[in-house]
Order: sequence, then C-alpha cells, then structure tokens
Amino acid sequence: MYNILVTGANGQLGSEIRDLEAGYPTFNFIFTDREELDITKHNTAEDFIEENKINAIINCAAYTAVDKAESEISVANEINHLAIENFASIAKAKGIKLIHISTDYVFDGNSYKPYTESDIPNPQSVYGKTKLDGERAMQKINPANSVIIRTSWVYSRYGNNFVKTMLRLGKERDELNVVADQIGTPTYAGDLAQAILTILPKIENTTIELFHYSNEGVCSWYDFAKAIFELEGLSTKVNPIETWQYPTPAVRPFYAVLNKSKIKETYDLDIPYWKVSLRTFNDK
Repeated sequence: MYNILVTGANGQLGSEIRDLEAGYPTFNFIFTDREELDITKHNTAEDFIEENKINAIINCAAYTAVDKAESEISVANEINHLAIENFASIAKAKGIKLIHISTDYVFDGNSYKPYTESDIPNPQSVYGKTKLDGERAMQKINPANSVIIRTSWVYSRYGNNFVKTMLRLGKERDELNVVADQIGTPTYAGDLAQAILTILPKIENTTIELFHYSNEGVCSWYDFAKAIFELEGLSTKVNPIETWQYPTPAVRPFYAVLNKSKIKETYDLDIPYWKVSLRTFNDK
C-alpha cells in the first residue's frame, strides 16, 4: 500500500482529491488539515510523516488570502515558504515523493504570451513572493522524485472561490461590476486533482521538475463571470471595469496565462477547455 499524505485536505484541491479516493485502491490517503497537522511545526510534521510511513506528500496547504497576506507577512511566509522548505528536507532524507502546488502570482503579469516554466518570476505581492520563496527553497534542497505545479484561478464546490462568490452575488443583485483587464485561465480543482493522481505514480526525476497546469483557453474575470451566469441561467447584468476601479491591497498580475505544453507532453495529459470544465462543475 502506498501511503500518501495530503495536506490542506479541507481546501479546494484537497477536497477534490478526497472525492477521487475510491478510484485509487492501491493508494492509502492520509488527509490532514491544520487541526490534524500544523505544517508550520516542523518537528511535528516530521514525526507525523515517520509514524505514518508516508511514501508521498501532496502539499495542497497554502496561505491564499492574497490581500490579507500584505499585512500578515510572517504567517504567509511560515506556510508558503518555511513549511515547504521543511517538507523538502524530509522528502530528501527519507526518499519521499513530493508534489507541491504553487501559483501564477510568482509572475508580474507583464508578459504578452503564456508563461513557460523557464520564464523569470517577478512576484508583485507578498503572497506571490512567499510562494516563490517556497519554490526556491524546495529547488535548493532538491529532493528526487519531486515536482512543483503552478496553477491559476482555482475554483471548486469546496472552499471560497470566484465561481461560488459570483453565484451568490448573482442571486442577490441585478448588476455587478467585474474586472475585465486581468487575463488568465480558470482551473477546475477537480481536473487538477485528477492530473496530480495520474502523474504521481509516473514521477521519476533526479532533480526538481517544475510544471504549469490550468485548464485550456484564455479569458478575463469579466468573461468568466458572464460564463458562470449563463450556465446558471442568471440574468444578472455584468459591467466590465478596469483594475484601478477595484483597488485591492495586493497587486494582481494583469496577464497570468500559463503554458501547459511541458506537463502535457511529459505525462500525456489531456487538459479540458475551461468552459467545458465549468459546465462539469455546474452539473455536479
């Protein structure tokens, strides 16, 4: 039996992995959230991994309150950086596979074409900087059979996300303003969860591998909101606005489209178009 630790198990991605558990009878999943395992307590994490004879870690835990991170730098750093550094050290010492989830926020958003794994990061927010620090710590320690997967605009039936917020607001209001000059690609967490479990048994690399994963296609938050309302049959009017009209403490990338060629070619993945995945989400 393959013992897999899934951290952040009550979040969007961790919950979607849990939903797939029955389809992987040779995997023994050990799902933890902060209540079961505080990943910022490094010795506790190491003891837990040893006691449960963990063979692989899927780290879905993250400090994702992007705006709040601007004032809670230390907490964001502990979860997004130092805990990952600890996991990497443990993975290397014990020969454990490690899959770590990162973000498009490591980029500044000034590109004009989809970001590849070789493009130089330049985060503009505390969230992005701490996530990049986690990546770099992991790369420096360099445990074998480990990968970093950057993703973007994640949504799910679980947790807090843009889709659920739009569905709630669309039923409460007749009209909404949504940013139209930030471009990226939504990622259905159910698709990402499936991709992770597909590639996990295939991971065989001597140095850290970095991949990008989102659904296929490109849209703005405005386009995304329009598609959500159309699928749900809501008549809410959506007004396109510019970023400056909706100021936030943290800077968001204006362009955050990820190039997925590497992960598709390496693991022979077929990634769904974002509107198809949104329909899948809506049908559940």
